[in-house]
Amino acid sequence: MSYVARDDRPADKAARYAEVEAEILAVLDGEPNLTARMATVSSMLADAFPTFFWTGFYVVDPDKPGELVVGPYQGTLGCLRIPFGRGVCGAAARDRATQVVEDVHAFPGHIACDSRSASEIVVPVIDGAGNLIAVFDIDATETAAFDAVDAQALERLMAKVFG
Repeated sequence: MSYVARDDRPADKAARYAEVEAEILAVLDGEPNLTARMATVSSMLADAFPTFFWTGFYVVDPDKPGELVVGPYQGTLGCLRIPFGRGVCGAAARDRATQVVEDVHAFPGHIACDSRSASEIVVPVIDGAGNLIAVFDIDATETAAFDAVDAQALERLMAKVFG
């Protein structure tokens, strides 16, 4: 099924998220490995939404508190390390709150890993014990590609897959 975020109504986007969530949960059923889970989520969401330009995880580095290191992703080269508080991913990690950025070029301290990125959403990934283990980052080449529908669907998915 092909999907174009900008041309669909929010209900259509929500329905697509629900469909891909069910597919992801079915594929991951019984798989305990964190890397495999992250790789699967990145791959399946990148495939389900063609407007997603970069889709992946930045994992909390256990050896360097307060720093994220690139994890499984789909897309062009990502930044290798991001300190908490720096850029959109660092803000999501620091605040443990989803960041929806319509225009990354207007975001103070934005890190330009790829200059083609125009908008971004970053969702904190919290494990069952309440620990921040990663952030899930999606970039798009068009501005205002993400909204509350994306935030709610991705927060729900992260809670089901990693919570």
